[in-house]
Amino acid sequence: MGSFADVPLPVAPDAEAVRSLSRPEGADPGTVVWHRDDLRIADNPAVAAAADESDRILPLFVFDPGFHDERGAACDARIAFLHDCLRDLDRQYRDVGGAGLTFAHGDPLDVLGRFVDAGWDVVANATATGRYGRLRDDRARERLGVRFVAGDGLVRDADRPREDWSDHVEAWLAGDPSDWDPRSVAVERLETGIDPKTVADAYGIEPAKTGVPTGGREAARERLRSFTERIADYPGSISSPVDARDGTSGLSPYLRFGCLSVREVHRHVDERAPDGRGKSMFVSRLFWNRHYAQKLLDWPGWLDRAVNPVYRGFNRDRHDPDLVAAWKRGETGFPMVDASMRCLRETGWLNFRMRALCASVYFHVLQQPWRIGADHFYEHLID
Repeated sequence: MGSFADVPLPVAPDAEAVRSLSRPEGADPGTVVWHRDDLRIADNPAVAAAADESDRILPLFVFDPGFHDERGAACDARIAFLHDCLRDLDRQYRDVGGAGLTFAHGDPLDVLGRFVDAGWDVVANATATGRYGRLRDDRARERLGVRFVAGDGLVRDADRPREDWSDHVEAWLAGDPSDWDPRSVAVERLETGIDPKTVADAYGIEPAKTGVPTGGREAARERLRSFTERIADYPGSISSPVDARDGTSGLSPYLRFGCLSVREVHRHVDERAPDGRGKSMFVSRLFWNRHYAQKLLDWPGWLDRAVNPVYRGFNRDRHDPDLVAAWKRGETGFPMVDASMRCLRETGWLNFRMRALCASVYFHVLQQPWRIGADHFYEHLID
């Protein structure tokens, strides 16, 4: 990937282009729906809120240079998966009669500021995030008045968020989706000269991993349908990395980018999967998904600091760059670990048992600082 200074892409759209969408003076231009990792139009709280409050919406995705240039930590395969999801999201809006998705490029606050200056409101989904994303969202709220809509089943603004938490999540999963009527609003689009191909070409995105699934809601729904039909085999497939490749749902990257909501997956499985151990085990994994999202919401610092203060700085004095490099290459001498690390590098996938094994060997056996290993996982995992 090149640096932002080397990329021939301007901040887009420019202010004049945004003003060209304005209505007669005094009229409210409408509401921008700022998509980030919620790349669907169904069961999307921000889309539903915008459609409920305005008769004109403009769905927007901003390609942030911080994720695409040398500052970004994601591998090219994950960025390519994201681009698949964005093309699919554009089709979703067009399929319901809208003009499509507006693509922008630049610092998200600079781009959104141009819409706010032209009178647009901006809404986005509230998500549990840390590091850069949390700071970005805080600034967007404070500087631009972006409204973040909750609707992901997490407990916010509570003194004791875990009190009756399971009941709360269960009620959310069983609740009605966040729906909207595309006939009630005009879905606008602004031509910017930016799209996934333009960005991929400019930043030199060249995915080299093999076996990476196609991104997007259409692929996600087909994977969910297929998995539901064979969910009875799920309990015997989750541990072995060979069996897990085809025996688990494979939905994690689609949930990560919001091609499906957790609630949609739960409802599909609840209504269509046969009762049994496979169904109950998979549903429990959906609760674990919300559990860890709640933990991140309650304490976003755990992406940067060990949760237990005793482990802060642990293994730092044992840092051995050569040993870390051997772990990354899959050359530790532990066959299962080495095969898993090569699989991660080559495909962007590991089942959760192998993730736990590789992380445990890295920290407890090789005794290396956790953050370096965590960032390696973050770089290579598609989800």
